[in-house]
Amino acid sequence: MLSRFIPCWANANYANFMNCLFSIFAKLVKFVKFALKQVCACHSIYCTYCLPLLFCLLFSGFGAAGQERVSMFMVDMGYASVHDSYLTPITYDGLDLGLTYEAMRPVRHDKWLWQLQVGADYNYVENNAKNNELHKLMGDITFDMQRQWHGVFTPKLNLSVGPMTQLRAGIVYDAVNSNNPVTLRAHWNVGVTGMATMGTRISRLPITLRYQLQLPAAGVFFAPEYDESYYEIYLGNHRSLAHLGWWGNRFDMTNYLGADLHLGKTTLRIGYRSRLEHWTVNHLKVHDVTHSLVLGLNL
Repeated sequence: MLSRFIPCWANANYANFMNCLFSIFAKLVKFVKFALKQVCACHSIYCTYCLPLLFCLLFSGFGAAGQERVSMFMVDMGYASVHDSYLTPITYDGLDLGLTYEAMRPVRHDKWLWQLQVGADYNYVENNAKNNELHKLMGDITFDMQRQWHGVFTPKLNLSVGPMTQLRAGIVYDAVNSNNPVTLRAHWNVGVTGMATMGTRISRLPITLRYQLQLPAAGVFFAPEYDESYYEIYLGNHRSLAHLGWWGNRFDMTNYLGADLHLGKTTLRIGYRSRLEHWTVNHLKVHDVTHSLVLGLNL
């Protein structure tokens, strides 16, 4: 398989080198989209988002470990589906890339823990005809405090749950639209988060298994009127731009399932993350889904 790329790499011409690099990247994107789209064929919450919880329950036979201090950078790469009726009535599919920093500390004699996540993600998605693409760039900050219980149901299981708050904002860009090429995304919410952690060993390698659910419940988010241009907003039409978000018009959910491999002083993280963002207001509909492989390394 590598022999197909050897002539390209051997050529010292810069243009050929860049064409080769783009070709490899395009093949990688195509493979990731194909593999993950088989899992994502059903966008039902029950099909797509309950599966990690079932995996977590299967791990309940492993021994539990106390919550350790965590400082880690993570890279996400996977499949993204973006539907934004303000820009287009068509759903676009493509690549999801993300970078996240996570800090987590136990407090009050290990009965509580606080968690901070700061991240940014980029979606490059295309329509089925492959003649147009959307670019979505988002950033977010999430903070929570969780009450911990050790040895719940069985001495081998640790659970924690508590309130969370999140601020998330960014843009979606459509190069084809001439009148409304960009839409703004911004929302602040409060909700709940829950986590299960377990520890085991493979030979002499300690591993911490973890499942976490983040579920916003209420907040405020930005959405323009249907077919309203941002130029009209600039001129002073600020009516119906801020909306109260709740499960009746907005539903967000993030699942994470993974394992931390403790290699001496270094911790390697391997996991899976899914995110759902869905809202309907002002005759507009947004339905974004991502499924990504997570690789992380502690500081």
